[in-house]
Amino acid sequence: MAKPPVLTPRADDFPRWYQDLINKAELADNGPVRGTMVIRPYGYGLWERMQQEMDARIKEAGAQNAYFPLFIPQSYLTREAEHVEGFAPELAVVTHGGGKELEEPVVVRPTSETIINEYFSKWVQSYRDLPLLINQWANVVRWELRPRVFLRTTEFLWQEGHTAHASREDARDYAAHIHRDVYADFMENVLAMDVVAGRKTVRERFAGAINTLTLEGMMGDGKALQLATSHELGQNFARAFDTRYLSKDGGQEYVWQTSWGSTTRMIGALVMTHGDDNGLRVPPRLAAVQVVVVAVKEDEAVLAAVHELADRLTKAGVRARVDVRTDTPFGRRAVDWELKGVPVRIEIGPRDLASGTAMLVRRIPGGKEPVSVESLPGLLPGVLEADQALLLAQSRERRISRTSEVATFDEAVEVATGGGWARLPWSALGPEGEARLGEHGVTVRCLVAEDGSVPAADDSPGNVAVVARAY
Repeated sequence: MAKPPVLTPRADDFPRWYQDLINKAELADNGPVRGTMVIRPYGYGLWERMQQEMDARIKEAGAQNAYFPLFIPQSYLTREAEHVEGFAPELAVVTHGGGKELEEPVVVRPTSETIINEYFSKWVQSYRDLPLLINQWANVVRWELRPRVFLRTTEFLWQEGHTAHASREDARDYAAHIHRDVYADFMENVLAMDVVAGRKTVRERFAGAINTLTLEGMMGDGKALQLATSHELGQNFARAFDTRYLSKDGGQEYVWQTSWGSTTRMIGALVMTHGDDNGLRVPPRLAAVQVVVVAVKEDEAVLAAVHELADRLTKAGVRARVDVRTDTPFGRRAVDWELKGVPVRIEIGPRDLASGTAMLVRRIPGGKEPVSVESLPGLLPGVLEADQALLLAQSRERRISRTSEVATFDEAVEVATGGGWARLPWSALGPEGEARLGEHGVTVRCLVAEDGSVPAADDSPGNVAVVARAY
């Protein structure tokens, strides 16, 4: 009798495969309160690497890290009507503390536009204080009705950027800079995920914004996932919180603002974009462990060789780890590393040692081959870069092959409900057609220009709607 697969095959049940992988690769568990999650060390290691890469890009864009309170007075949210209306169904509100009813209820942070603007209004006095560029790494709470680990949880981790500028043009350009040079660059060059950069429709834009820029990725089942967004807030929050500055001409002007964020949802995206029936496949540039050197059997000479090779790889700039758990069956350890998606596994046993070779196992393209141990420090950096490029190419090929150009509403629905993305002229769909898409569980993920760039306006001539089912 054949052994049952470690994971439910993706083709049989994609959602079950996803849950199996999250569990068996030891990424996360469900928390005790519905919709919460416990991120396990291996999953949190992925988030730490994401933080490091993103934080460097955010700082290159001129923003500084700060921290703002978790609790926000409820009155703050009511100052910007569209914002509070958009978030009202998701709010967690604290009414009691210290055994007493609070004089004013406080909201557990769903996002920080309101509380940050309370302080921006104090910190910004003159044009010399602008631009003010702030980023925060934090947790937020949005009460989720249909939770799924990493993708939609009541509490999640994220970064949120908030900026104030002297002009609309400066704010617009900065939001686009974050969208392109922080988020898109990170998604493609670190996560190896192909993304479509576009503009959200009025229906889909962030509550309180005048424009939302998005990055949409195609998952392994053809559904879309919103990966990061960058918003132009105009002067909506500035007027609500009286955030003004003294201009060079001596007048009082309201600032123009942006906000932008990315979350632990990216870990779920990583799983659904690159995972296969054997587990996760981690892009080498992201991986905390790029190469694991495995001792096949208990043997002093083998253990010494494993440690020596790991040291040489580390000196060559490779993030390496040893596996000397020889009291655990080798097959079980091999399956474990497959599930976790470590890009390269180097296996060394007594026979390998005698021949001066090791078995090189590549997780991303698959396959194994014996190689000279001496050659590995020089060989592996190139192998890792080749595998990084392969993941991006596979992600892009999936999106291109499963995207169809259509001309009508009915064709768009047929493609989207069949597991693909549809592109059709926005002029042929419009807001009325967009509303009808909801009846089929389909949404406009974004608008793009004819040449694939981000449109300058919602109604720019030639705008194309990208239509899909989404998580």
